[in-house]
Amino acid sequence: MTDLSRHKTPAIKAWLAQHPRFHMHFTPTGSSWLNQVERFFGYLTDQKLRRGVHKSVAALEKGIREWIAGWNENPQPFVWVKTAEEILHSLARYISRISDAGH
Repeated sequence: MTDLSRHKTPAIKAWLAQHPRFHMHFTPTGSSWLNQVERFFGYLTDQKLRRGVHKSVAALEKGIREWIAGWNENPQPFVWVKTAEEILHSLARYISRISDAGH
């Protein structure tokens, strides 16, 4: 998911040319709910997993479940912090970068 140029490779372009009913659609960075899921896993990684010592899969799972229980004791929503103007400006920059992609 992180390599947004995969759709530009010759093999992918050839496959898409042979299958015209398929079209690529991209969600601009910052607009997907998946970004919130990724941020949650980022917190989990930073606060629990990175540099952690887990002697077994069961211990790892127990630690993750405990971290999630602690997180859920004081849940906070993920809040978009960009203004509409900032999002539109970012989208315009993104569109100008991909405008030569043949979309």
